[in-house]
Amino acid sequence: MNIVINHAILHILDFNSGVTVYSDEELAPEDSIQTFLTKHIEKAWGNQSAKPGTFYDDSMFKQHLAKYQAGELDFVAFSKEIGKTLEQAFTHAEEMASADIIVADVRIDDAPQLVIFKSNCHMGYTHQVTRTENGEIRNEIINHYSIMPSLTQAMDEFALVDLQTSGVTVRAKKYTIDGNSIYVLPEILLECSLAPSPQEAVMGLEKTVRKVAEAYGQDEVAATNAAKQYVATQLEQEDELDLQQAGAAIFKDSPAMQADFKDAVTDAGFTAPVQVDREATLKKVCKHKLRTDTGIELTIPTDYFDNTEFVEFNNNEDGTLSITLKHISNIVNR
Repeated sequence: MNIVINHAILHILDFNSGVTVYSDEELAPEDSIQTFLTKHIEKAWGNQSAKPGTFYDDSMFKQHLAKYQAGELDFVAFSKEIGKTLEQAFTHAEEMASADIIVADVRIDDAPQLVIFKSNCHMGYTHQVTRTENGEIRNEIINHYSIMPSLTQAMDEFALVDLQTSGVTVRAKKYTIDGNSIYVLPEILLECSLAPSPQEAVMGLEKTVRKVAEAYGQDEVAATNAAKQYVATQLEQEDELDLQQAGAAIFKDSPAMQADFKDAVTDAGFTAPVQVDREATLKKVCKHKLRTDTGIELTIPTDYFDNTEFVEFNNNEDGTLSITLKHISNIVNR
């Protein structure tokens, strides 16, 4: 991934001290700042919990964005509008979490993008150097309330806006404002609708399959494995999952189960195919993890689950279940 940072700026919403600081100057995208921004943009770009969105026709943010792109609004002024909208929203929130707001105009693989990071201020420990009354140096450990996420952590919330297509990708948290539970980034700042995330699509598929299998007295474990096999097969051909079509493949011998599955995913909002990261999703579905009531845990490759040459499930006369593992030439202690 090639990332070029054209503009970047940091604004501080410190509700603990009551001081809000808007920067008049952009960040210099070099050295540690360049590394910090680049790493977090990479993480946001591939985040499977982020939801795709579409601007409402009357979105004020979309109108301001158009002015910025047309050169009628400079970057610093545009970024301050973003910060002030968020400040106004969080001033009325029950959870008045102080935050650092980073706005960046970037190019990702030559595609222009607007990046908005909201990093809630976390309490952490750091050092502090003080001088005693005798003039001696004393090093102390103190709590600090403005710790940003490290390079290995993800931003709490973010939005990516494709400046060519106006497509939106959002990861947001809910806050209580005037008694209502609200996703501030998409509902108040961007004014856009959101579709299910890739992560929600995979989890929703497995959850619905288990629910339908249970309702019809079918083996939930086998049904879940069939769902994972469906995902793996679909991603061999394309980068999207269509949950509307999944039931026909997973419950191919039961039209009634297919119908119940389709009704359930429709009610859950999975009405259109969901674009997913093929590599990341395949990693999640390539193995099936089991835990027995005796505390034994097994991780079985999805391809082997229904292959009796390697794994066999048997129902015992006393109502218990036995699992037989076959053709094992070596066991490694981990």
